[in-house]
Amino acid sequence: MDPLKAFLEEQEAKIVELFKNQIVKSEHDQFKDRIHLNGQAMYRMVIGYFRGTVTEEDIQALAYRVACERNQAQINIGDFVHNVCMGRRLILDSLQEGGVPAATMLPVVMKINECFDIFLVHAVSKYTELKDRDLDKKQMFIERSHKDRMTILGQMASSFVHEFRNPLTSVIGFSKLLKEDHPDLPYLDIIENELYQLNYRVSQFLLVSKKGSAAVSRRIETFNVAQLIEDILAFLYPTIVDVNAQTACTIDPSFSLTGNRDEIKQVLINILSNALDALQRVSGERLIHIEGFQNEQKASISIANNGSPIPPDILPVIFEPFFTTKELGTGIGLYVCKEIIERHDGTISCESSERSTEFRMTFDQRDE
Repeated sequence: MDPLKAFLEEQEAKIVELFKNQIVKSEHDQFKDRIHLNGQAMYRMVIGYFRGTVTEEDIQALAYRVACERNQAQINIGDFVHNVCMGRRLILDSLQEGGVPAATMLPVVMKINECFDIFLVHAVSKYTELKDRDLDKKQMFIERSHKDRMTILGQMASSFVHEFRNPLTSVIGFSKLLKEDHPDLPYLDIIENELYQLNYRVSQFLLVSKKGSAAVSRRIETFNVAQLIEDILAFLYPTIVDVNAQTACTIDPSFSLTGNRDEIKQVLINILSNALDALQRVSGERLIHIEGFQNEQKASISIANNGSPIPPDILPVIFEPFFTTKELGTGIGLYVCKEIIERHDGTISCESSERSTEFRMTFDQRDE
């Protein structure tokens, strides 16, 4: 194969130049001016592979170096594989044009392909390993950042409750006294309702943090779900009238749950409030259907509305903290709902289509 080696050495400058002119490269690649040098190194490795002076370990070392460079350059792995295959094709085309005898051609092609295949396997494997490592680091950073944000939010909530909850409770108390002393005084019902809504929002922030959760009473009791829904609908009645929504309930009067009534109430208020918000964006009949049932194994509550649907790409992340599509939303409402339901040994899910959006809460029945 000495004439073949000599031929390949003579063709080096020509093939490297062709490779340099045809490679795919990104303008954002900080190593773009060195890609053809990697091609030249690979070309010389092919020659060494023929001579027997280059081993698979040598090819692996080059593959690892190039893979590290390509990963650092943040390039598409497809572009890298294309360039390698294009370099192989240039060598094979050159051999055909050089008049290499047919009897010699087959083992030559097999040897070249073997060298390139070894290189590609090691390069792509290393590139994938490096990408996976980078993704793991990014995931750890995201999780750490998320934890930091939750800690800060918890601290803010703890400070917020001391500065805000006490005067709010006083105002609610005095509004009740005013209502008792002056039952006909106009707008008191509206004021009282808005104060309770504000108190509910404060409680949401408290429940995001562990400190907030501990601060809220965790009294466990068995309560009637039908009565709870009735209380919530009365609480939301001004908004229901304002939206012009129709509500329908299908709940067994004996349906009961064991847990923290106030927390479950908060979940249901949040979901119903979101439903009313969705109904405001549609015309025609506006419906909310509440359904509840239980058997020996499971208890379930579902709230469905025919308002504007949740887009499919958003649906998987609606329970993530700080995610919101509302202009002035906090992004913690549904996250808090999920935390509360899971704390009650339950699950919450959502399905949405053009026809309806349904939130379903399912609980394991506890042994009494």
